[in-house]
Amino acid sequence: MHDLKELDEQYNLELEKVAGEIKRNKAKLVLLQFPDGLKIYATAVVDYLREKTSAEFIIWMGTCFGACDYPVGIDHLRPKIDMFIQFGHNALMPSY
Repeated sequence: MHDLKELDEQYNLELEKVAGEIKRNKAKLVLLQFPDGLKIYATAVVDYLREKTSAEFIIWMGTCFGACDYPVGIDHLRPKIDMFIQFGHNALMPSY
């Protein structure tokens, strides 16, 4: 199983900020979209966000090629979803 410690060593998904936005927007159902390279961490991210918020989550398992790649076929879910969060996976850049 892949965990958040392993994820945090390579990427910063700003999960505290994500949890804060979910709470601020009082989202009850949140759709999460991950690029293929981060899908292995999806359930760990959901577990973390469930601990920090009262929301429920749907993980979009379709392919994602970037920020402009909106999930096709979610029209029937759109009225039920309060928030859609799309993650990216660029490696952390060095601080200068």
